[in-house]
Amino acid sequence: MNLPNILTVLRVLSAPFFVYLLLQPDLNSRIIAFVLFALASVTDLIDGYLARRWNQETELGKFLDPLADKFLVLGAFITFLFLTEQTELWMVLCIIGRDMLITIMRWMAIQLGKSLRTSVFGKIKTGFQMFAIVVIVFSFLVVTYKERTSINEFYLNAALQGQDTFSVAFENLNKTIRGEYTSLFYALSSFVPYFLMLLTTVITIISGLRYLFTNYALFGSFLQLCWQRFPGRK
Repeated sequence: MNLPNILTVLRVLSAPFFVYLLLQPDLNSRIIAFVLFALASVTDLIDGYLARRWNQETELGKFLDPLADKFLVLGAFITFLFLTEQTELWMVLCIIGRDMLITIMRWMAIQLGKSLRTSVFGKIKTGFQMFAIVVIVFSFLVVTYKERTSINEFYLNAALQGQDTFSVAFENLNKTIRGEYTSLFYALSSFVPYFLMLLTTVITIISGLRYLFTNYALFGSFLQLCWQRFPGRK
């Protein structure tokens, strides 16, 4: 347990506290949640840098680091489903599905004694997810609970009238440009979370497709291994 691994473990342990604090209605809890996530995001950069700089990369660290990211990111996005109507279920399912796919592929690679080929785009995806979460949580801080409830009700009423979420967010964007809202933070909070979630989902899907494209041979090799291990094969 070197320092980089300790930082990673602390990031894993911070996930449930972050989710709990974010779900609380009072402002103080959400401020603490914001600070906690910001610190966790910083440690995500620091632990990897220190591990490489001090030559302290371990198998435990390689296992825990992506796990910590998944706990924090998925915990945040799932929590957003309960806090804002601008987060749609299909977005979160796409993000979860991508992580499940990569986890399965990583397990297949281990069975074959290989390493999963990664790309810079995967790091960009993680960085943008962290950025989106920070901005969305910050949007919870700059508007009152009553204002956020008003935004959610606006989206709910529009959905009952048959409007899709994209149209509502785009409408709020146009209203902001036209200066129809008196509060800038209220105006931004009425559409920024949706477009950030949409862009995050698109980047996540592209990242998953890139993993599939660069590791497509893994599936053939794994099927061949399964066939070789099949009890009934002669």
